Amino acid sequence: MANNFSGYQKKVIKNYYDNLDKIALNKLQELVAEIYLADSEQKKEKLWQRVAQAMSQLKIPKPVAENILKRKDPQILAKNLNDWLK
Repeated sequence: MANNFSGYQKKVIKNYYDNLDKIALNKLQELVAEIYLADSEQKKEKLWQRVAQAMSQLKIPKPVAENILKRKDPQILAKNLNDWLK
């Protein structure tokens, strides 16, 4: 595929990848809220799978991520997320 991006498009792409960690953290914040509001266990399970993907993308240490996913407690995720945002 040819790389025929305009200067503006290249800047947008660069900014996206420069801010990928912030985007993933924002996604995690939204997922915490969605988990709290989820009305079925099936929906919660899908949301926790998305949490796992986001933590993987952020390169969260495996023991921390595994602990959060094992407990599946949105309060624990929110507390850790608050620490990661600092």
